[in-house]
Amino acid sequence: MLKKFRLLQGGSVEKLLRITERNKFEMMNMLPGEEVTSKLALYFQNFSDQTRIKILSCLSIMDMCVNDLSCILGINQTTISHQLKTLKDQDIVDYRREGKVLIYRLKAESVQEMMMYAVNVI
Repeated sequence: MLKKFRLLQGGSVEKLLRITERNKFEMMNMLPGEEVTSKLALYFQNFSDQTRIKILSCLSIMDMCVNDLSCILGINQTTISHQLKTLKDQDIVDYRREGKVLIYRLKAESVQEMMMYAVNVI
């Protein structure tokens, strides 16, 4: 069994929480399975690359093509395209075609909200 204790001022220990076998079983049933945690880890890896963060930051302001992203970020178009493919494969960005140009956008507003939350806590 798992136990959690808090040390009090006089040096005595007070039990805060005791996980019973029933609680443990209930908790284990609420946790995501291996497949879900694997997908979550893969999803959050998208936010561990500075170039992708810069691209997502731009796209949170407005929809943009590869050329515009390249000009604003000072990163070559090949790198931008490669990172956009990674983000598209993870269903984070999407695009629409305007003639020969692909205009990229964030697929879900929640990505922008998550990034803003992260900016506020760092």
